[in-house]
Formats: sequence, structure tokens, C-alpha cells
Amino acid sequence: MATCKWPLGNGETLEFTIYDSSTTWNNIAGLYIFARSDGQRWYALYVGQTDDFRSRLPNHERWDEARRNGATAVHAVVVSQAGTRDKLEKLLIRQLRPPLNDQLL
Repeated sequence: MATCKWPLGNGETLEFTIYDSSTTWNNIAGLYIFARSDGQRWYALYVGQTDDFRSRLPNHERWDEARRNGATAVHAVVVSQAGTRDKLEKLLIRQLRPPLNDQLL
């Protein structure tokens, strides 16, 4: 599977697996990014976290908006600990400044 490393802004990166929008998700916790590509690099449109990909992603309230903004993929990484997810989500949002995360910028 293809992967993408996203910068955390502290000199480190976090590697995400790239999935298409028709993926069947597992009941597992982690972080996700709705992303678009220009053919050479990925751009984050929305960064989020969940304790269950299966229940969160298929009907996500921002997915249609992300698609209208060019999203073609969901980047996901398993992060089981809620505290770690919180920390990483904040770092990613601060670093990437995704336009659909306007409430957390």
C-alpha cells in the first residue's frame, strides 16, 4: 500500500497509509486526513481522529465538502491511545493548516 509522511512541525513526521474513498474500514482507532493530490504532492484538507474508523468515516460530515475541494483519498494511521491521538491531531492541524479545520486553527 502507498504511504505518505506528514510533518508534525517538531522535526518529526508521521506515516499514513493512503486509501481510496471506497475503503471498507475496520473498527480501530486512529488519525485520518482527507487529502487531494496535484500528481506530485498531497495537500491536507481536513485532519481528524476517531476511536472507530468503521463508524466515523463512511458518513463523515466533512467528506462531501472535502471532495468538492478535490479530495480523492483518505490517509489513515492507527493510534490506539486517545491522549496520543489528541496530541498528534493538534500538531498536524497546526503544521498543515487544513482549510476544513477552520474551527481548530
